[in-house]
Amino acid sequence: MSIRHGLLALLERGPRYGSQLRTEFESRTGSTWPLNVGQVYTTLNRLERDGMVTQDGEDEAGRALYVITDQGREELRSWFRTPVDRTSPPRDELAIKLAMAVGAPGVDIREVIQSQRHHTIQAMQDYTRLKSQSVESAPVGRDEVAWLLVLDQLIFQTEAEARWLDHCEVRLIRLAMAQDKAAGSGAGAATAADAAPDDASVPVPTPPEPAVTAPTRRGRRH
Repeated sequence: MSIRHGLLALLERGPRYGSQLRTEFESRTGSTWPLNVGQVYTTLNRLERDGMVTQDGEDEAGRALYVITDQGREELRSWFRTPVDRTSPPRDELAIKLAMAVGAPGVDIREVIQSQRHHTIQAMQDYTRLKSQSVESAPVGRDEVAWLLVLDQLIFQTEAEARWLDHCEVRLIRLAMAQDKAAGSGAGAATAADAAPDDASVPVPTPPEPAVTAPTRRGRRH
């Protein structure tokens, strides 16, 4: 998440002080990514160091006001024009957890998936209910639309996560079946090999007697 660019976008609307920027940022994003004032001022100091914002007086309460510079506007336009880079995706804790759980001793990965699926579906329901409440409330202004965009992304993200968890479970079932099949084939081959006697231990069969002796033997039984 680019806090610096978010603050630049807000400053393009006019001079702002630190806590005002925090309030407006959280209003736009529905407090999905809450900020603290210290984080805001740290970012502002870096933007000022890089020549993208500058201080321009104070408000009636004596709070320092920040304004965006031409360099900051160019940086903001470049940010809007440039697609978000997906070649180096951010670390996803859930993906890392499942990757590490595969084959981990004492871990039932299907139980991990089931637990996560329950949480994901609950979150999706909460987001959907929140969206319904937001849409019902009127009028819808700029900040409300911005929040709905963020909320839609959260809903789509949780839906995709739920489908991915289903896919993971199916893949793991297929893996377990393949392993069981391979183990069964190996055990069958080993059993056959164990049962086969060595050549030295195979008894030499006695050749059968000629057929003419058969009636004679039967005839002796009185």
